[in-house]
Amino acid sequence: MKILSIDTSSKICSTAILENDKVMAEINLDDGKTHSENLMPMVAEILSQNNLTLADIELIACCVGPGSFTGIRIGVASVKAMAEVCGIPVVGVTSLEILAKMDVSPKTKVALIDARNDQVYCGIFDEKYQPKQDFLADDIKQVISVLESYEDLVCLGDGAVLHQEKLKQGLKNVQFSMENEQRASFGGQIAYQKFLQNDVQKPDTIVPLYLRKSQAERMKKK
Repeated sequence: MKILSIDTSSKICSTAILENDKVMAEINLDDGKTHSENLMPMVAEILSQNNLTLADIELIACCVGPGSFTGIRIGVASVKAMAEVCGIPVVGVTSLEILAKMDVSPKTKVALIDARNDQVYCGIFDEKYQPKQDFLADDIKQVISVLESYEDLVCLGDGAVLHQEKLKQGLKNVQFSMENEQRASFGGQIAYQKFLQNDVQKPDTIVPLYLRKSQAERMKKK
């Protein structure tokens, strides 16, 4: 099965091609341009590099968030368009799942994404990459208070990098990953496992996962 995986939820615009769960190629780009400028040329490039067209793709993995509101919208809209036109099934993958997948240790994995103003998105996963509780979107201090009930933690993501000192002060025996930038290849591997479990969606059912309202929406409410 040929899988095209896309992740535009972070500052990195990332695309990958997989054969089942084996990564064939990956392009990661952070050049200061917007994802709307980079994404489709990157898709065209990675397909061309592997002598493929969209007609050869049997599944699209789409990172639905949480993360950058604009980036998520671009990725989801692009996947919807490609999948609808070509009749390709889609699997939605969260950015928190992708970060957790990047750690291979048997520890409890804490995926943390910076949501600005001391806020983070947080996912807590077991050694089999299954969530141990609902995802969080809260102040880092509140998230640390939740994490205190867990042991043997490894933290990943730009939120872990940004708040490393607070996490060290608030938690015992916490470790930090050297891999903190999301990559579409991991999203593709997660999507393949979901496909095997028949967790597949039609293009029009894929929706962004924001976890909280945008800053503009919050300001308007005030």
